[in-house]
Amino acid sequence: MKTSFGTAPSREVIRTLENAGYEAVFVGGAVRDYLLGKMATDIDIATSAEPEEVKVVFPITVDIGTAHGTVLVLKDGEPIEVTTYRTEGTYTDHRRPDEVRFVKSLEEDLRRRDFTINALAMTKDGELIDLFGGKADMADRIIRAVGNAADRFNEDALRMFRAIRFTAVLGFDIEEQTFKAIRDNAEQIRYISVERLKAEMDKLFAGDNPAKAFCSIQNTGLNLHLPLFPTDIEKLNRTVPFESAVEGWACFMIAGNFSSSDVARAYKLSNVERTFLSTVKDAYANRMNRQFTLDDYYNYDLAALITTEKIFQSIHNIGEAMSSTEIKQIKQSLPIQSLADLSVDGKKLMEWTSQKGGRWIGEWLGEIGKAVLHGTCKNDPNDIKDWFLYEFNREK
Repeated sequence: MKTSFGTAPSREVIRTLENAGYEAVFVGGAVRDYLLGKMATDIDIATSAEPEEVKVVFPITVDIGTAHGTVLVLKDGEPIEVTTYRTEGTYTDHRRPDEVRFVKSLEEDLRRRDFTINALAMTKDGELIDLFGGKADMADRIIRAVGNAADRFNEDALRMFRAIRFTAVLGFDIEEQTFKAIRDNAEQIRYISVERLKAEMDKLFAGDNPAKAFCSIQNTGLNLHLPLFPTDIEKLNRTVPFESAVEGWACFMIAGNFSSSDVARAYKLSNVERTFLSTVKDAYANRMNRQFTLDDYYNYDLAALITTEKIFQSIHNIGEAMSSTEIKQIKQSLPIQSLADLSVDGKKLMEWTSQKGGRWIGEWLGEIGKAVLHGTCKNDPNDIKDWFLYEFNREK
């Protein structure tokens, strides 16, 4: 197979290494995705040149992991990772190799990789190098470990979760012996940091078929060793697919009947993700009892409203379902989206009442916001002034 692959700068990097007397090829996921007809991103190059030799060949490089053989080459403004062929020693912590040994053989380098579909290489001229049957496994839509699956998972336990993530992203099935090795070694996932697990979950949620992955997580027993995982897989599966990773986390939370803080703490979610989950949890509690009200449309952001309605209808399918378009139209039709949209501010309230500032200003702006939202008065300075002074003097 010969075709154009990689960017012009990345092909030039390979050409330069070859001219210097070294081997160099494209490797990994970018080759896999290219063969699958997907956009090839994160293009990596493997070479027989050692890091110091790579740095001699190219004028502009950045050390990003020379101990593990990786140098970042800047070519025509494009950052390109170049990694020396290597083998790895034992993994006593099931996460990182105790030692990395540089080698001159591409076959040795590819042999250490996780799955056959990731153990592919390609020359700058588009010639495929397939030493472990990765192309055939892609044709059969199979995820198979390179060599002995248990050995690969003992080296890095995250590979078990990666295999399952690929079922969601690619729609492939896990080969029988590889699946058995995941089931037999599932408890080793406990060695993996939450940050790495979270990154894999984000990619899983973004896949086309996350339900396939959720079932595999349960069937292999990985769910028993994860920080949190819903026991009701059917409920979670009814919410797929997801528009985004954060929507996936929200569905994960509701399906598992977890609190937003529990999920955020267990998987170290960002503050933005934590806030979104908290909002959905609150909105969902309201939606369980009724349709959204004007106050709901005002209080919750659009993404939370849409996600909440989706989860409610997916799990319960009762009452009249609201489409995301309908929710957006109602949200946008509100007279104000927040107090910042009011045509008056605290200075006006002090001017109208001849009073000094204080907590009362925020409280009254909130009351004015409610009045405008519910149509008691228009968002017009004169209308607001008449309404406010009447209510303010009435409460004196």
